[in-house]
Amino acid sequence: MAVDLLLGLQWGDEGKGKIVDVFTSKYNIIARFQGGPNAGHTLVFNGKKHVLHTIPSGIFHKDTVNLVGNGVVIDPVIFKKELVKLDEQGVDYIKSLFISRKAHIILPTHRLLDAASEASKGKAKIGSTLKGIGPTYMDKTGRNGIRVGDIELSNWKDKYRALADKHEAMIAFYNVDIQYDLKELETDFFDAIETLKKLKFIDSEEYLHTAQDNGKTILAEGAQGSLLDIDFGTYPYVTSSNTTAAGACTGLGIAPNKIGEVFGIFKAYTTRVGSGPFPTELFDKNGETMAKVGHEFGATTGRPRRCGWLDLVALKYACQVNGVTQLIMMKGDVLSGFKNLEVCTAYNYKGETIKHLPFNIEAENVTPIYTKLKGWSEDLTAMTEESQLPTEFMDYVSFLENELKLPITVVSVGPDRKQTIVRKG
Repeated sequence: MAVDLLLGLQWGDEGKGKIVDVFTSKYNIIARFQGGPNAGHTLVFNGKKHVLHTIPSGIFHKDTVNLVGNGVVIDPVIFKKELVKLDEQGVDYIKSLFISRKAHIILPTHRLLDAASEASKGKAKIGSTLKGIGPTYMDKTGRNGIRVGDIELSNWKDKYRALADKHEAMIAFYNVDIQYDLKELETDFFDAIETLKKLKFIDSEEYLHTAQDNGKTILAEGAQGSLLDIDFGTYPYVTSSNTTAAGACTGLGIAPNKIGEVFGIFKAYTTRVGSGPFPTELFDKNGETMAKVGHEFGATTGRPRRCGWLDLVALKYACQVNGVTQLIMMKGDVLSGFKNLEVCTAYNYKGETIKHLPFNIEAENVTPIYTKLKGWSEDLTAMTEESQLPTEFMDYVSFLENELKLPITVVSVGPDRKQTIVRKG
């Protein structure tokens, strides 16, 4: 069986968690393939809001296996907190939540290193979530990291001590004022490790290969967004992993020729958290309205998101890089009430009109060129069928499909799993 992918096409926060939750009933296995607790996947159902950071978004479906793949980095302390919340919801995850032995572990000193590094940059900071993600991936590529499988070995604490001591020396090198009590942090860390050991550790690539041979349906779940990819994002204001479709191959051990559908998720407008270029960012009442109506605050950090019109140049780029086969548009309901909408269809790049994403999209190089469309006033949140959607909304959808040359097969009109309209082809 082919493995389907679901990933974000913007700067994250597109609504991946909700759609994975909606899609889960079609799949036997949901597998997270990259990122760490810097992700915040929000699910709303039965009047309750649930935020997941590392655990796959299919966890609330009792008949689905949820796998944390080798490309993910895991903070045991945050992971334990997620498990506690699942316990409170009565979720039996022991039999349905598996962790790859090759996934790397975030140590307390990784988070301290993250804070020291960001503090040392001053105004040039990149907007890190300070979760220790970057330093953990640096240790992974530097061949110093500690993996989940290591904690099954008798000498793993010796490996931990050696790496933590190295980190403390690096923190001192930054020469910034970082106050911490490592012994206290380690108490929580080692306690969380014991909780982690209660879960099933697996050789995930073999597990997935066997599942494919047995005809199991698999959905690979991405975190963050394509424009935050370490290679193809707006570097250096990016995350530390491959958030694009290629990351699913390396983050789960799936062969490229085993990829099936690639579902690309985007908001009907654009948002970004933290630093970095954002050509269509709005600083007027329109931007304020998007932020207020869309509740644009980071699920992980609580930081306000920057808002702007939809950037089709960047979106088309993300579709190409990922090989997207189907599009899913989120938060169309947020745009209700705008008399007119604007969509960026090209850039003025150093005096030249271009329709591709250039090497640098900082404000001094790029000015967005907009196409104006008519807005709609109707409240979409109670609509359950495509036939109920206003003509102007469907004109917006058709315009995007024509520009992107891809079908928008699902539109979301609210945060609840029920507020999802699957379009008939």
